Amino acid sequence: MNKELFYVVTFQSTHHAIKGEKYFKESNLAIKTIPTPREITASCGLSIKFSMEDIKTIEEIIKAQDLSIEGIYEIEKIGFKKSAKKIDF
Repeated sequence: MNKELFYVVTFQSTHHAIKGEKYFKESNLAIKTIPTPREITASCGLSIKFSMEDIKTIEEIIKAQDLSIEGIYEIEKIGFKKSAKKIDF
């Protein structure tokens, strides 16, 4: 069975999601804006997907740009089943 591991940042508002996307892209990070996975409860319907290698840069940008996030989550997808675990940051 295929296993996939990725990370997402969830935001408090669409405004902050779009702002975050802009700053992450300016830093040449390989990100993708996606609908917030249903396994995560967040007030904004948009999240940004990224890989583990970029987590430190993502955290630095969030702090430097004062982005209002709900959290950073590790998403594990096995087949059609997903599970989400919040990462302390």
